[in-house]
Amino acid sequence: MKIQTDTPISSAAQDATTRHRVMKYIVEHGWTTSSTLATEFGLTTAAIRRHLSHLEATGILASRPQSVAMRQGAGRPSKEYTATAQGRETFSQAYDTFAISAIESLSKLGGEQAVTEFFEARFAAIEARFAELRALDPGLSESEALSVALTEDGFMVGLAPVGQGEQLCQHNCPYPAIATRFPELCSVETSVFSRLLHSHVQRLATIAHGDGVCTTHIPYPTRKEKR
Repeated sequence: MKIQTDTPISSAAQDATTRHRVMKYIVEHGWTTSSTLATEFGLTTAAIRRHLSHLEATGILASRPQSVAMRQGAGRPSKEYTATAQGRETFSQAYDTFAISAIESLSKLGGEQAVTEFFEARFAAIEARFAELRALDPGLSESEALSVALTEDGFMVGLAPVGQGEQLCQHNCPYPAIATRFPELCSVETSVFSRLLHSHVQRLATIAHGDGVCTTHIPYPTRKEKR
């Protein structure tokens, strides 16, 4: 008589736990390669790719070939993975519900000013990291330092010259639902950008408003401002 064991069930549960951890990492860090994930979780690249293929098939992950600048060695280029809008929503729904409820309670107690101060405190860590990066490498421009600080915090930022300035693109937002419910978050973020960059930055698009990327224009300083 064949004895049925619970191994398949245990294996399925273990896979689900691993995939949850992988999704959490990707949501927090943005575009990530399978080799990075394998190192992070102590798994083989083949095992990680199996999980990534499953997550991509369900529609909560998207992939693209790794950029030329990030490739190491010859051979077939690796893929980079990021959470889709569906993936971010599915993964963060429970967290967002709790956070929004907490901030709404804060708003009732202290009003809009209390909410604004809460978000300002949230960005204090990014400002501190910005200052640290500038101190470590004086040759790093203000916009470059801000891009690095934001990326380390999970925003996955790209920076490129555009016309008479630069364009800072945040390809990931760690808390889109919160930003949608509380526009003060984006307002505080824009103010922080302006203060750190000494520039009247202009927000062109936000994930909170349904855009695929948060885009901020940073104008080059005028001759008068350079003096």
